[in-house]
Amino acid sequence: MLERRINHNQTQRRVTISDMSEALGLTKSTVSRALNGYADISDATRLRVTRMAEKMGYRPLSHAQAIRTGRTKSLGLVIQLSEHDAHRPFLAEFLAGLSLGASAEGYTLTVASSKSDADTLSTFQEMLQDRKADGFILQRTLRDDPRIRMLRAMDVPFVLFGRTGDPQGCAWMDVAGEDAMQHGVDHLVALGHRRIGFIGGGLPYNYSALRRAGFEAAMARHGIEIDPALMREGAVTRADGAAASADILAASSPPTAIICAVDMTALGVYHTAERMGLTIGSDLSVLSYDGIPEGAHVSPPLTTFAVDFTDCGQRLSTFLIRRISGEPVENLRELTTAKFLDRGSTGPAPPSLPTTAATAAERDIS
Repeated sequence: MLERRINHNQTQRRVTISDMSEALGLTKSTVSRALNGYADISDATRLRVTRMAEKMGYRPLSHAQAIRTGRTKSLGLVIQLSEHDAHRPFLAEFLAGLSLGASAEGYTLTVASSKSDADTLSTFQEMLQDRKADGFILQRTLRDDPRIRMLRAMDVPFVLFGRTGDPQGCAWMDVAGEDAMQHGVDHLVALGHRRIGFIGGGLPYNYSALRRAGFEAAMARHGIEIDPALMREGAVTRADGAAASADILAASSPPTAIICAVDMTALGVYHTAERMGLTIGSDLSVLSYDGIPEGAHVSPPLTTFAVDFTDCGQRLSTFLIRRISGEPVENLRELTTAKFLDRGSTGPAPPSLPTTAATAAERDIS
């Protein structure tokens, strides 16, 4: 059957199912069922309808589609502003990726904010009640995460940016921070370092345990005994990093290098080094993880592992849409790697920390 000529007046208003039906010479019911993927419609008819929809610029009304399918075709994200950095500085890149992934599949992204853990859970419930999201992306996962427990109990689709202690019922995409920490130790050992300190991230976060485990595994592989005096945990800000590094550098046998679980902490180490008269990259090597923009603009630039947050966001949107469509969680788990940026903050190991610097460190923490 020949398709009828499109009325040019249709370009001046929203194209409807009726317009599609008239142009194709098919019933409105057939066009609607083809657009919504019903099995009783042949592949040939579905292809004709899809091509005509693209040609005419047809876009379904979201509220009508929600009533018909029970879905809003929207992905939900809740940003908890009480976090130490409100998910900056890479939030813009992450949101861009989520939006790209959603729009590629005809979905939108709905973003809400919360002020606390309890408020986050309430926001999830409100978004579901108001039909603002079909599922959620959970970022910065905890080892024991109440968001996961709630959504799992409610049978609401979700995907994790990260992993968690109990992966049952969880789809996730993560960057292997533990592998990055192992690579970081390898890099420093190749430069002659044996006294290597470690400053871990926030204790509730799952990434923190993984990155520490990676550090410890690499140290054991190289036969280097870990000195507890050179280990600190729970650091997520510049101030945390400055305090932890001042403490570590005051040890009786201080390190020649420090690995940080997050870049913001490493920037705090720079502050301590400056105060102590240490030159980063020669007196003290610093290596970290995240790839935040600030790391490229300190002197010397921070050696780190960079994460492509735009790509991660895009992949997570795709994963969530597949999960909403009923794909098993076991098919939706992916581990990728961070990119090593070998910059000026690491160098050959010096014989020891300069005596004047060690004295300064002891003075700072006394």
